[in-house]
Amino acid sequence: MPREITAFSNPLIKRARSLRDKKHRRSEGLFLAEGLRILSEAEESGRLPVQIFFAEESRAHPRVQALMSATESAGGEAIVTTRAILSKLSGKDNPQSVVGVYRELATDLSAIDRTIAPIWLVAQALRDPGNLGTMLRTGDAVGAGGLILIDECADPFSVEAVRASMGALFTQKIATARWDEFIAWLRGGDGMLVGTSLDTELDYQTPDYVPPTFILTGNESAGLPADYAAACDLLVKMPMRGKSDSLNAAVATAVMAYEVLNQFRR
Repeated sequence: MPREITAFSNPLIKRARSLRDKKHRRSEGLFLAEGLRILSEAEESGRLPVQIFFAEESRAHPRVQALMSATESAGGEAIVTTRAILSKLSGKDNPQSVVGVYRELATDLSAIDRTIAPIWLVAQALRDPGNLGTMLRTGDAVGAGGLILIDECADPFSVEAVRASMGALFTQKIATARWDEFIAWLRGGDGMLVGTSLDTELDYQTPDYVPPTFILTGNESAGLPADYAAACDLLVKMPMRGKSDSLNAAVATAVMAYEVLNQFRR
């Protein structure tokens, strides 16, 4: 049976609220996910929350009941609480009716098996958690294996990134590495590294891509460092017919990912 917590001062609420801070996420090895859709996606991917918080008015919802039961059966805890507390947990004035606390996923490069998928996404110094979450969602859509984060990227387990991923965080492998670690690992096996860049004349639809293809996207404002670009097997760009000289990083990644996917489909 779920326990009821209505006090902001409750230690469990304070602990869950602290997971909005990266420092506490890292020290606890936990993160927050909100919304019935995302929690359902997590369950379908074999992941259940350590704790599930839900509003009293959502208790009768069949999916909430199912998630609550599955969480408790797996040794987790179900907590009924108020909308005001859910707002504190999610950071939104109009919060979702369900919030889950999850254990962080493995993020070691050594945990990546490149043979499980023909497409992989790689982000270098990506700062916007919304872009990161969107890239995870794109990866899920094209059947990519996952997302490898190079250098200092936004935290994939932040509330904003998890929200933007729309549950794809639970279907994609995630790894973090320094550039030298990534290149050493990549060159230790098969893999074509394709960077998106303005400093090339090669159209993105011209090359024949070979699986597994690793699509490398640089920082939103600076792009790829010169030495990173030089290490790529190919540098490609998309035609820009208007006044803008580049696409949003997540959009460019999606365009590239679908070009590679379409080639492999043919």
